[in-house]
Amino acid sequence: MEELNNILISRGASLVGFADLAPVPETIREGLPYGVSIAVTLDPKIIKHITDGPTMEYFAEYARANKLLSKLGDTAARFLRGRGFHARMVEPTTEGYNRESNSVPFQHKTAATRAGLGWIGKCALLVTRKYGSAIRLITVLTDARLHLHNPIESSECGECIECVAQCPAGAPTGREWRVGMEREEFFHAESCRSKAKELSGKIGLNKTICGICIAACPWTQGFLRGGT
Repeated sequence: MEELNNILISRGASLVGFADLAPVPETIREGLPYGVSIAVTLDPKIIKHITDGPTMEYFAEYARANKLLSKLGDTAARFLRGRGFHARMVEPTTEGYNRESNSVPFQHKTAATRAGLGWIGKCALLVTRKYGSAIRLITVLTDARLHLHNPIESSECGECIECVAQCPAGAPTGREWRVGMEREEFFHAESCRSKAKELSGKIGLNKTICGICIAACPWTQGFLRGGT
C-alpha cells in the first residue's frame, strides 16, 4: 500500500515491508495473516564508536529508536483500522520476553525477513543491504492484504566471520542462517545475554545491551562510511 509506505517514510521510517505471515503459528500472530515490518536506523555517528561494548550514547539512541518505532507502529495501525481492517502493533522492546528462552513469542526479525527487508546474520540480528544491522524493528499485524514482498529465506553473509571474530561472548557459531533453523544451531543466546549484561554494568547500566556485532558487520560499516 503505497500511501501507508509514504506516510511511514515521511515520519521517520527507514525501511517498510509487507509480509505474508502464514508460516508463523496463528496463535503467535493473533490470527492476523499479514504484517507491516518497519525499520528505523540507529545513528551511524554513535554506532561507529562501539568498539569494546555499549556506550551511554548507544543506550540513549536505542531508546530513541524504540520510541520512534512505537509512534510509527501506532500510525500504521491507526491507518489500517481507519480503512476497516484489523491491526495490532507488537511493541519493539521486551513485550512478553522469556528469560529462560531469551526470546519473545513474536519475532520482529521473522516479519522482516518475510517482508524482504533482510536476512538473519550469524550474529542472530537482521542484516539489511542498506543499513547492515544498525536498525531497530517493529511489526504491525493486520488482515489487510497489502502489496506483499518476496521473503528472504537464506543468509547472504557468505564466508564473512567479522561478527564471529569480534563477539566477546563467542555467541555466533559461524553457521549461516536459513529458514527453519533453530537459533541455537547458529547462535548461543545465553552467552550473548550474559556478556551484554556484564558490559552494560561496566558503564553503570542495569541493562542488557552490547552493539559490538552491529558495528562489526561489513554491511553496517558501509552504512557508517556513508553516514559520517
